Amino acid sequence: MGVKMAETQNIQWFPGHMAKTRRLIKESLPQVDIIVEITDSRIPKSSRNPELDKWVENKPRIIVLNKCDAADNRITNEWIEYYKSQGIGALATDCKSGKGVKSFLPLVRSVLSELIERRKRKGMVGRPIRMMIVGIPNVGKSSFINRMANSKRAKVEDRPGVTRGRQWVSIDRDMDLLDMPGVLWPKFDDQSVGEKLAFTGAIKDDVIDIELLAMRLLWWLYKEYPSVLTERYKLDDVDVQEPFELLEMVGRKRGMLISGGEVNTERAAIMVMDEYRGGKLGNISLERPRQKEKKNESL
Repeated sequence: MGVKMAETQNIQWFPGHMAKTRRLIKESLPQVDIIVEITDSRIPKSSRNPELDKWVENKPRIIVLNKCDAADNRITNEWIEYYKSQGIGALATDCKSGKGVKSFLPLVRSVLSELIERRKRKGMVGRPIRMMIVGIPNVGKSSFINRMANSKRAKVEDRPGVTRGRQWVSIDRDMDLLDMPGVLWPKFDDQSVGEKLAFTGAIKDDVIDIELLAMRLLWWLYKEYPSVLTERYKLDDVDVQEPFELLEMVGRKRGMLISGGEVNTERAAIMVMDEYRGGKLGNISLERPRQKEKKNESL
């Protein structure tokens, strides 16, 4: 399937409030003991802000791979082992079901064991561990905090960028979270990153070409999860040369026709993206650790 992909679309997304968030993160670092980065299990690499590495310096870190029930469990485990090999604590969670959440505080105490012991020796009993919770829009950061706090203190909406200001949340007698607004970064050097973020809804649909987005997702399924594609859309003997053919096939199977028997590809594209984001296509991961991406063939 070494055919030329449709050209990657150019996505830039950096609203003014995200510039403010970047400044807030830098200013708040001295107040916290550890950085907890919430990511999307389906796209662990693309859902991490690359600028964060420069900001947090040597602060201890934990990476939470959220929405794990929507990802390929086998690949999620590969990511956890990869981060461990890099000296970074990691765990998989799904905040809707609560899966994995109970393992979070023990992991924090493990990662900060030296700090906790040092404070005990100095008699600093009762001083809470302070964590900064960061993550790009739509990775489930507020849902994670609400699970930890067993409350609805953090505002949760299913759209990008609703948490606008800092807020402290107490989750245990000795644990405080600093919730930061979701923040992307000024420029996607790799445009495939922008597309993956658009797949999961971290970038608003009104800044992208929905048909191109759906075509590239269908092409990925064709290459990596062919049984998902054929079973969900009842496709037989799929042998295509271009992504547009897949979108047409799906639209035709779903009866999305207009005058002259042509396929309403825009309507089909919206349906494909809605079904992917709603989990109707099954457990799908779009990235693997140390994945070698080929030019013009990566998502």
